[in-house]
Amino acid sequence: MEQGLALLLALSLGLLQPGRSQPLRVEPPEPVVALAIGASRQFTCSLACARGTAAVRWRGLDTNLGAVRSEAGGSVLSVRNASLSAAGTRVCVGSCGDRTFQHTVRLLVYAFPDQLTVSPATLVPGRDQEVACTAHGISPAGPDALFFSLLLGNRELEGVQALGREEEEEDPEETEDLLFRVTKRWLLPPLGTPTPTTLHCQATMRLPGLELSHRRALPAPGPRPEERPPPAALWTGSLVLGLLLMPPLAYRLWRRCRPPPATPARPPASLWLLPVRD
Repeated sequence: MEQGLALLLALSLGLLQPGRSQPLRVEPPEPVVALAIGASRQFTCSLACARGTAAVRWRGLDTNLGAVRSEAGGSVLSVRNASLSAAGTRVCVGSCGDRTFQHTVRLLVYAFPDQLTVSPATLVPGRDQEVACTAHGISPAGPDALFFSLLLGNRELEGVQALGREEEEEDPEETEDLLFRVTKRWLLPPLGTPTPTTLHCQATMRLPGLELSHRRALPAPGPRPEERPPPAALWTGSLVLGLLLMPPLAYRLWRRCRPPPATPARPPASLWLLPVRD
């Protein structure tokens, strides 16, 4: 803490000379670096002196600095398995004789897993309906970092009305970091049948030097209510009625199709002509 305050005082008094011509070589050179939660990154800083040996070391400003390995003319800062608490400012300070130089790096740690859920389970064509898209396990969750959009094909869907945005903390028992689930809701205009292309919800994380997106398809619209097949109860009733009508119909069909009764054969005519004996 005291070391950080001393460094801030030195910066404010101009004792550390940033300047464009500073000989510090830092990798990565960007002033802001975004790192995914659980990932690792090394920051190297070196200084070459025309005379003597440079003293170089990474320092932190009220943050979890990380592992530092310093040697003559250079220093390596290692951030391993980054948590949200690792975010903050690091400063590389180097000196040659009575000249001192510094380079500041702000580390951002983010969480943006591919965990999107959408609702409702089925879209109904021909009517207005509310749709929602939720991103889980997010940090940072503010509207300046996380953006939502509805895409029809590869273009943003027009005519939708934003209904609001909600941020809630995830279950703290599942992770040590403070993560959020963020939900965006829209009022979707009536869709035709069939929908020409697939409708997607897209969530985008934008940080300095970083832009990532995840998509999740919304369910395809089902048939209109008047086009839906009869419910199961109607099918059951029709089946029972058919079984009740089957015996009378079968009996009628049997009577029509049965063969005519056989006619008894007459004796030949010669039998009628035999003489009668007394």
